[in-house]
Amino acid sequence: MCGIAGFMGQVENRADVIRNMTEVITHRGPDSDGFFTDDNISMGFRRLSIIDLGAGHQPIYNEDKSLVLTFNGEIYNYKDLRKELIAKGHKFYTDTDSEVLVHGFEEWKEDMLPKLRGMFGFAIYNTKDNSLFIARDFFGIKPMHYTQIGNDFVYASEIKSILEYPKFEKKFNRKALDSYLSFQYAVPPETFFEGVYCLMPGHYLWYKDGEVETTRYFEARFNPNEEMTEEEAVDKIEKVFENSVNAHKIADVEVGCFLSSGVDSSYVSTYFADQKTFTVGFDFGEKYNEISWAKNLSEKIGVEHHTHLISSEEFWDAVPTVQYHMDQPLADPSCIALYFVSRLASHYVKVVLSGEGADELFGGYTCYNDPRVFKIYQTIVPHCIRKAIRAICRKLPDIKGRDYLIRACDKLEERYIGNAFMYDYKQKQELLKDPSIATRPQDLTRKYYYRCRKYDDVTKMQYLDINMWMVGDILLKADRMSMANSLELRVPFLDKEVFKVASSLPTKLRCNKHNTKYAMRKAAVRHMPEATAEKEKLGFPVPTRVWLREEKYYNVVKTKFKGKTAEKFFNTDVLVSWLDSHFSGKEDNSRRVWTIYVFLVWYDIYFDEDSEKVEKPVNHLDELKAVAEARREKQIDAPGEVIMAAAEEIDENYDAPNFGVDKSKKIDESAEKAEESVKEESAEDVTEKVEVPDDGNEPAIVEPEEEPEVKEEPKKEEYVNISNPEDNEIYDAPKKPSTPQEQMQMAIDSIEKRSKYLDEPNVISDEAVDNIVNSISFFGDEDEKSN
Repeated sequence: MCGIAGFMGQVENRADVIRNMTEVITHRGPDSDGFFTDDNISMGFRRLSIIDLGAGHQPIYNEDKSLVLTFNGEIYNYKDLRKELIAKGHKFYTDTDSEVLVHGFEEWKEDMLPKLRGMFGFAIYNTKDNSLFIARDFFGIKPMHYTQIGNDFVYASEIKSILEYPKFEKKFNRKALDSYLSFQYAVPPETFFEGVYCLMPGHYLWYKDGEVETTRYFEARFNPNEEMTEEEAVDKIEKVFENSVNAHKIADVEVGCFLSSGVDSSYVSTYFADQKTFTVGFDFGEKYNEISWAKNLSEKIGVEHHTHLISSEEFWDAVPTVQYHMDQPLADPSCIALYFVSRLASHYVKVVLSGEGADELFGGYTCYNDPRVFKIYQTIVPHCIRKAIRAICRKLPDIKGRDYLIRACDKLEERYIGNAFMYDYKQKQELLKDPSIATRPQDLTRKYYYRCRKYDDVTKMQYLDINMWMVGDILLKADRMSMANSLELRVPFLDKEVFKVASSLPTKLRCNKHNTKYAMRKAAVRHMPEATAEKEKLGFPVPTRVWLREEKYYNVVKTKFKGKTAEKFFNTDVLVSWLDSHFSGKEDNSRRVWTIYVFLVWYDIYFDEDSEKVEKPVNHLDELKAVAEARREKQIDAPGEVIMAAAEEIDENYDAPNFGVDKSKKIDESAEKAEESVKEESAEDVTEKVEVPDDGNEPAIVEPEEEPEVKEEPKKEEYVNISNPEDNEIYDAPKKPSTPQEQMQMAIDSIEKRSKYLDEPNVISDEAVDNIVNSISFFGDEDEKSN
């Protein structure tokens, strides 16, 4: 795994500029660096050596050095592609997966991308025509950012590299703050830095003659085979997942695995016998500590298991460090836990596998039960009565079943904006000093719902989460927290071959009354105890709710809420009232409070010049260098006290952990047990329950204004081709749309008919959909904004 950065433009001291840009991402690759510079471009690279340790330095060139590559990621089918390219006459000078990209691009240009199997963000410069090609992998596992500054173009794996470019003027993007307050992350492609964008997953970019052009080459489309049986599905999943894990384990260094109590990472870990797994937890009882579960499984599958218990002080002290590495504020508290488990693993291995993506691909979130359960309620209770019940429920305190009755009234497109929801439109208006920046979160989800409008509700939710939640939260924190510790994280569920199987599963084998991720769990149970395979979805529970009711941390947050940064953006009396209500136990506002607190910490790091800065690179780089040096010189067979001694020798003030000794407090066996899952009954004959995890990632609940019902269209007439009487084909009547929704439908259908077909059907550019969406005024938009 590596980090890349570069620019096309004229600046003084070009060599110093590109070195500064790469130095701030040294944590992505402490093993070595590399540079390429000519009159048009400067390209920088940091390497974490995984494959071909001795010869895989970058930049890498083709035979005549007309193409220059810097690459971040792994290509798992590189050996097969290498053979194919050699047969076509290409000559290789390394055994790395990186070189396959430069020769593959020379041979196939953009058509190379569908041939790849892996995770990647790379840049290829053509010295002959001065063009730059940049691509990002299918699901967005690896990051890529870019900006234009006049005639200059700048790109990098992390935004902090772009900030080092001397012509870049750092400006805060208020548009990102609006989306962050609703979703808990800045919705891509926007970032919190004005003019800096994410290259979206499944996209590539050309920069030539001062122009940027982006194109979508992959879209995660579902094509369920309703004839597939449960046994067929389980067999397919088991076969393709084993193949994916084995491919993801390819490396010239030792590979480990994260392990929690859930089925996703547990399934991955079953392929790691005699190798190492890693788990962290909190000292707040079983509800916030998965170590005992993971330990029991590790003993059964025969792995060497390592754990760390995160103290309250450690967690809160790490918040600034984590937000520095995130580049942008992320209000998912599990990213801090991920930072600690990555740090633990980095003492032992260079590569880990993890379970990200399983929920989105196989239907694992508990909120995916909603459409099935809501259908019963919506069938029994007429819409007018549901509206009345919702109006009453909105005035009730936060009691069991209240949110269910509110959500069940609305159609999916209005109630579900993704796997997390913080503040709605009215709450943002009340909270913000400048309420004019507030928008409805549905404005950002609308285009995705139109792209998947033909799917059932469960599949629509999966599609939305794959394109928004997974990109903006799950994969962002996975990359940043592992790379902060110079650790490569691989995700075998997010493999295009695995997705082909997942996308073909009938909805009933993804989510049903028995369980979520139903078929995947049946495949996993062949490799692990049934109790683990069938364990309910918990996410990564973090005790922020508990901490914010302790006086110590209540005061930490309150100080921030009354500070000058809070005064700049928010009505602080509203902030404090949210905090006080939670502290007193009247309401559970922990997630909303945490969202604001994280933003304030992040803003002070990146924009407040008077605040105390987080040290760069803030991740115990001395320790990482010691680890890397020990590995290079083969001083040890396994980390532990020897590496820690090397780290302490470099930094005498570094407090090395005592591996092999549990320095934490003994877990109180009688501590708080997991809260009972929420049981929501929709009618007398409904006995199923909808369980909501207490992991900070509850289903998004949106309370929209009512939209007027659209009248049914009259029956269509048949039209024939009167200019050719011999043509017997019946044609659709030409018509004018009667509603904005119908106008949108017709426009999308028209684009689909003339869209370019790749290996996935109907790949429509996001720009095309955006242009149509922005040109139409939908029912309810003006009413919502006027309230």
